[in-house]
Amino acid sequence: MQRAELYDYQQQDLELLFEKLAGHPGGKARLLYQLATGGGKTVVFSEIARRFIELTGKKVIVLTHRIELCRQTTTALKGRGVRNKVIDSTVKKLSRDSYNCYVAMVETLKRRIRDGLVSTADVGLVIVDEAHHNSFHKLLGRFENAAVVGVTATPFSSDAELPMNRFYQELILGQDISSLIERGFLARPKIHSYDVELNSLATGIKGDFTVNTSDALYGSQVMLDLLLHAYRSHSLGKKTLIFNNGIFSSKMVQDAFTKAGHAIRHLDNTTSAEERKQILDWFKRTKGAILTSVSILTTGFDEPSIQSVILYRATTSLTLFHQMVGRGARRLPGKKTFSIIDLGNNNERFGNWNSELDWKHIFEHPEIYHQSMQQAERDTHVIPLEMRSAFANSLEVAFDVQAAYQQCVDSALKAKLVIRDSIRQHALMCVDNAEDEVQAMELIALLDREIDYRIKQYGKCLGKVTRDYLKWLGEDYRSRLKKLVHRILAKRKLMAVAS
Repeated sequence: MQRAELYDYQQQDLELLFEKLAGHPGGKARLLYQLATGGGKTVVFSEIARRFIELTGKKVIVLTHRIELCRQTTTALKGRGVRNKVIDSTVKKLSRDSYNCYVAMVETLKRRIRDGLVSTADVGLVIVDEAHHNSFHKLLGRFENAAVVGVTATPFSSDAELPMNRFYQELILGQDISSLIERGFLARPKIHSYDVELNSLATGIKGDFTVNTSDALYGSQVMLDLLLHAYRSHSLGKKTLIFNNGIFSSKMVQDAFTKAGHAIRHLDNTTSAEERKQILDWFKRTKGAILTSVSILTTGFDEPSIQSVILYRATTSLTLFHQMVGRGARRLPGKKTFSIIDLGNNNERFGNWNSELDWKHIFEHPEIYHQSMQQAERDTHVIPLEMRSAFANSLEVAFDVQAAYQQCVDSALKAKLVIRDSIRQHALMCVDNAEDEVQAMELIALLDREIDYRIKQYGKCLGKVTRDYLKWLGEDYRSRLKKLVHRILAKRKLMAVAS
């Protein structure tokens, strides 16, 4: 089989990796190779496997964590001329057949080793795809005679207790995203970010935003309206992939786009294999198709014709952010750019996808990056989900008191304008989410904790203020809020009669 030539940057990385492998005594190097999504990681590690077998005659195992990656990998290896076999129920002993390369899912291989069906002693190299996942580490110790090469676009573990520098000795950096764009290997992003109020989102045990709070926010009509507006403004007619955090919100997206007359399908990890194939085939062949998905197309999915990626979710995962955006970065003849629509403040959280990141520093000092992310989360005032649901018609439900105060100071305005603007926002929230004045006044009661929080922040801005003053300020705030709600409703009623 005729092998395609490697690009020059891939060839350089390959030479460096083999130089590093040869430089470690006993052949037990543990190297981590970073290359951006779309840069050709699979091609590079397939060539590593081919050359390693050719040079040493030893066996190679490629580990993946998903069945889609397993299939993708075995095909890529064959494309480089590497005969390989997937480790499944038919494989008993590695030494009993003529294959020098195997592809295995982690859990499957664990069971085979546990049951004594797979010998690991004669394996000389283990290649770990998507190496930032923590499911590989315990298994690697079973390959006592093997070097390890981990491959990832983001050399950073989301688990602070399992940093990647604990398992890998050295990080090898590939070509960065901006260079791949400049050289024409990746499409250039056109980024459209919307400032979305995320204070109703809560983080779960694993550190990312929970599905239920995400569904409550992104399943709301006001957010669905914003999504449709953003799509029509920047992606209309483009093949579009929408990422969601929950199945509920993804199905709400499908319903909203269908009602609006746009061709869209929904896909999640409960979709059967047959239906999934059908949906992906439809997406591939349909011009301007829209696919809304959950937890399934971030890895092992390659559709270069994608022209727009919409992040209809927020995430605290740097890796997930890069994986999602990277789905649209593949370059094609006639496709030099792609659109990113961010509805989760992700670009603000991580920086633009194509911005330079000091991966070396992140790899060597992951605790610093974790601390910065945790500090950012602590600095976020979380609005209770019940309150956010009660004000579903309002896009903005939070108010940055400190920023508003600083703006007043910079503009030589009176500080009390901060309270005035805060009251105005709360009044509009109550009016826009109520059918009458009685209901609007009931909504004011739901704002008690939020009002107390804003008063406390305002007091910090002023400096030394007494408790009695803050108590009076809270009472005055509520009184003025009720009066303003009454005035707004009366004015709207007069306008309705006049029209």
